[in-house]
Amino acid sequence: IYCYPRTGVPGEDLPNGWDTIPGARGCTPEACAFRDHQSELAALGVTVFGLSTQDTAYQRELVERLHLPFEILSDAEFQLTDTLRLPTFEVDGMRLIRRLTLVVRGGIVEHVFYPVFPPDAHAKEVVRWLERQVKA
Repeated sequence: IYCYPRTGVPGEDLPNGWDTIPGARGCTPEACAFRDHQSELAALGVTVFGLSTQDTAYQRELVERLHLPFEILSDAEFQLTDTLRLPTFEVDGMRLIRRLTLVVRGGIVEHVFYPVFPPDAHAKEVVRWLERQVKA
């Protein structure tokens, strides 16, 4: 489950100060990188999910627009975020999840990637980590 603050909404300005927040920029490139590495992840037996606090309707539009072969989950009510005590930040009156990835196996968080940088190279980092686990 790769967690990210929010992807840009076509036709809408980014939140005030977005470019000055460490880790905020890069959500769309990260999603596209997971899309582009989907076959490698699937070959390793991995099911990918994205997660942000944007609403479900927007998530569906995003999946269609970016041709994502996996689901993007909405935690708009912060149920998972608060239960797992995921790190968040606030900008422009919005509470958002910090960028991180959870490797979950059998309902147990096995590994956490945090912080994630650069976001566009993160999917490959996850693939390499998973490949090492298979060889171990």
